[in-house]
Amino acid sequence: MGFATLADRDAIHNEMEWEERDVPTTMFEFLSHAKDTHGARDAVSFQLLSDPKAPAETYTWSDLHAKSVQAANMFRSLGIGEKDVVAFLLPNCSETVVTLLGGSIAGIVNPINPLLEPDQISAILRETNARVLVTLKAFPKSDVAQKAAEAVDHAPNVKHVIEIDLLRYLTGLKKFIVPFLRPKTEVHHTAKVHDFTTEMAKHRSDALDFADSTEDRVAAYFHTGGTTGMPKVAQHLYSGMVYNGWLGNRLLFDETDVVMCPLPLFHVFAVEPILMSMIASGAHVVFPTPQGYRGDGVFDNFWKLIERWNVTFMIGVPTAFAALMQRPVDADVSTLNNAFSGSAPLPVELYNRFEQATGVEIIEGYGLTEATCLVSINPVEGTKKVGSVGLPFPHCDVKILEHTKDGPRECAVDEVGEICVDNPGVYAGSTYTEADKNHDLFHHDVYLRTGDLGRIDADGYLWITGRAKDLIIRGGHNIDPAIIEEALLGNEKVAFAGAIGQPDSFAGELPCAYVELVDGAKATPDELQAFIKPRIVERAAFPKHLEIVDELPKTAVGKIFKPDLRKSAIKRVFNRVLEEAKIEARVKDVIDSKKRGLVAQLERTGDVDEDALGHLLGNFATPWEWAE
Repeated sequence: MGFATLADRDAIHNEMEWEERDVPTTMFEFLSHAKDTHGARDAVSFQLLSDPKAPAETYTWSDLHAKSVQAANMFRSLGIGEKDVVAFLLPNCSETVVTLLGGSIAGIVNPINPLLEPDQISAILRETNARVLVTLKAFPKSDVAQKAAEAVDHAPNVKHVIEIDLLRYLTGLKKFIVPFLRPKTEVHHTAKVHDFTTEMAKHRSDALDFADSTEDRVAAYFHTGGTTGMPKVAQHLYSGMVYNGWLGNRLLFDETDVVMCPLPLFHVFAVEPILMSMIASGAHVVFPTPQGYRGDGVFDNFWKLIERWNVTFMIGVPTAFAALMQRPVDADVSTLNNAFSGSAPLPVELYNRFEQATGVEIIEGYGLTEATCLVSINPVEGTKKVGSVGLPFPHCDVKILEHTKDGPRECAVDEVGEICVDNPGVYAGSTYTEADKNHDLFHHDVYLRTGDLGRIDADGYLWITGRAKDLIIRGGHNIDPAIIEEALLGNEKVAFAGAIGQPDSFAGELPCAYVELVDGAKATPDELQAFIKPRIVERAAFPKHLEIVDELPKTAVGKIFKPDLRKSAIKRVFNRVLEEAKIEARVKDVIDSKKRGLVAQLERTGDVDEDALGHLLGNFATPWEWAE
């Protein structure tokens, strides 16, 4: 594949300009090329249950092409043109892949996170002006159908709801029992409801009933954020989606690879770097259970699933790798060559434990929804600097810029600034559907301001040192701290509130809150948590720690200074785990390093087992060192 060093990256980059490369223009062309090149090879597999012997459904590239064309024709028959939106609120299944591809061929596809609350879902449906929503038919242990019905009731722009019935994946007694256990769904909306299978059968699968797009255009809307807040909607062009696939084919995968992807298809990670790379390379992707890693028994059966499918490349996030390391490797995983981690920083100790258990190095990378995902990666064939996010990809120009009153200034080697990106996945000037949200989003009208702080070292590796934007990242999901702060400020006893992410060895970060009370007011943390509990509807955003302080740190203009709160949280969490582990050390200070971000400085209080200390704190993404 030839991508081991910065020189290799530059050699690929300098072959020709991206615009000169012979790549497909549209999704239909992209998928047709995969069918013509790899038609009889396996493309996508899905199994409803995590049991390694459970039934599974596999589409070849010819099958997937036919199903996607059929879905595109179905959507066009329902009034979807190139600028109209097909939204889907679905867990993973074969139909989700077909909806995603067919929707992007017929119009603009809009995946929506089923973990969102109905008001958030309806807000996205209104923002994108979706005409069609594909979702689940009511099914036991799932509230997706109920959420969809409530959301559509508040999104009158949705004219058609198409329901997928997971019953077809069941066999034996379960298939007989489930119809009697279906939860009832109250429907108040006026959208016409269709059955996915019945509606699909009305349309041909051998050719499009309409002319394909003739040029690059917006083909997908992906909402940002994770499980809280009213997300922004980012626009993805065909060219950005194809670029992600081209990178995967050129640098990571070929048609012999089998990729295990237990990540949701509403998330950019599963769609752009993974599914698009499968289309470009002809590799085979496996989606286990509708909920992926969240599915019943997935972690317990994961290694056996690797063996079942002869997986060569697995995809995960730090929380998933941490959970897997709590299970023995109880199967033959000798086919596994690579593991890719994204969405959140990877602790060094977790990297080491995974390599020791499997013999496989984790490859860490970096991407974001606003750039149609991929930005950089630790090279598969080269040096992997643990803690960095690797080398920028070919045709990806990454600059570290400082915003000054005189305009942006490019930072020197190892100098921290804002990570700014220009690549074929960046839709300059029109990243978000809401024009106002694109203001001040670019430097020089070209470089997307990611909101992440970082540096580039002398070898060209990119390091993330913090976030200019104030999100809490819990297990790869973004949590808007304003949700917590607004709930707290609704209490008349609260004068100021600051929410941040405190370090966590499993989730990366957990939300916590600091509160300053009104002069003379009295309250306890328990009282305030009881107050905000009904006001924070998403459980993931509920603070795991709430602390009342005499005065919150503030800037000269009265804004809460959150770096000090983060330092306090790091000190508290690290000292707690050190005490619990009976390691005779404590955090003396937390400093702001220009190269490493916030760093915990430790001092000894007795004899210290260095190995035990390294293993313990290596589970956290926050770096540490001995105080001088």
